[in-house]
Amino acid sequence: MNAKDTSPQPLRLLIALQYYLPHRTGYSLYVQRVAEGLVALGHQVTVLTARHRIDLPRDEVINGVRIVRLWAPIRVSRGMVAPAYPWSMWGLLRQHDAVWLHLPMLETALTAVLARLTGRGLVATHHGDLVLPAGAFNRFIEWFVFRLYAYMARYAHRVIGYSHDYANHSYYLKPFRDKVSIIYPPIQIPDPEPERVAELRARWQHEDGPIIGYAGRFVAEKRPDLLIRSLEKINERYPNARIVFAGEYDIQYEDTWEKNQPLVQRFNEQLIFLGLISSAQAMANFYAACDVLVLPSDTECFALVQVEAMLCGTPVVMTDTPGGRVPVRETGMGKIVPRGDWQAIGQAVIDVLQTPEDYHRSAEEIGQIFSFDQTVQRYEKHFRAAAVASRHWRGPHGSR
Repeated sequence: MNAKDTSPQPLRLLIALQYYLPHRTGYSLYVQRVAEGLVALGHQVTVLTARHRIDLPRDEVINGVRIVRLWAPIRVSRGMVAPAYPWSMWGLLRQHDAVWLHLPMLETALTAVLARLTGRGLVATHHGDLVLPAGAFNRFIEWFVFRLYAYMARYAHRVIGYSHDYANHSYYLKPFRDKVSIIYPPIQIPDPEPERVAELRARWQHEDGPIIGYAGRFVAEKRPDLLIRSLEKINERYPNARIVFAGEYDIQYEDTWEKNQPLVQRFNEQLIFLGLISSAQAMANFYAACDVLVLPSDTECFALVQVEAMLCGTPVVMTDTPGGRVPVRETGMGKIVPRGDWQAIGQAVIDVLQTPEDYHRSAEEIGQIFSFDQTVQRYEKHFRAAAVASRHWRGPHGSR
């Protein structure tokens, strides 16, 4: 008689988030990498998201992941509201074993209610506390979104945080610390292409001056103005320095670009704006072409670009933000500076440029700390536990 098949049953996982491919931010790349990693392990993965561009198909499969996009005519700051979300989520939940939710998101509590009604397990990943500009209305939005989150967190099987450092300082995560598990973000970056890197350096460099990189959107919370202002300090030692910005800079929902035009024009000859880079290979070449990457953010949950840059051999200057300082602390491949201090940023850049060997670690060392395979495997473990704990689960041969 043949022995029973005891191999784990493939999961059917539903993912809910606001933005997915072809939208490219650290948040959406995070989800994409884990989703495709789970598909590679044999699981079925569906993404329910907003149709953030009218030319995008409503339903398609990319790299094995099914993407269902909903019409979202209502926009609130960076968020989008899809009227069809409740019944779309209800229908898809009944076809899946568990749902993976991404925060902050307006539909947080609604998703938890539907998961409870359908008996599906729920795992949520927290991508950062909601912190809005000053004003009574923004304070109300923060309070309201947190209440929605708190309802969900009480039902969730697990809430995933980026690091213990961030979880211990997050006003979202601290009240539910007993449910929080820490998983480092999924980091993947191809090897840089030496010839292309040399071409980029030749294009950007001015008279052998250093190339300083910035990877991210030109938005208020990331404080690109501090990096530009730091040129006052950097120019004392490196007057031929250039800053190269990779990422969107004229953002529709913010006026940061317009507000900083006097500063941009003041240092115009030392600034290069590339816009959004959608290719992972092009990003790898960008990192490798830079002598140092700077993230001057006021708030930062982790910043995947730090580890990507390190894997490409580029050290990092990072502000002292809970969560954001973790990659530099864990690897020693850079310097941490006080938030909001452009002079400290400038001095840290000078220090790294003067003794780069002090901030070098091999890609193998970085990869051991931030292992992509371990990240996907730990997520798989939590999703399976959530599915098994849900009341509808039937394992191999119909057993609970």
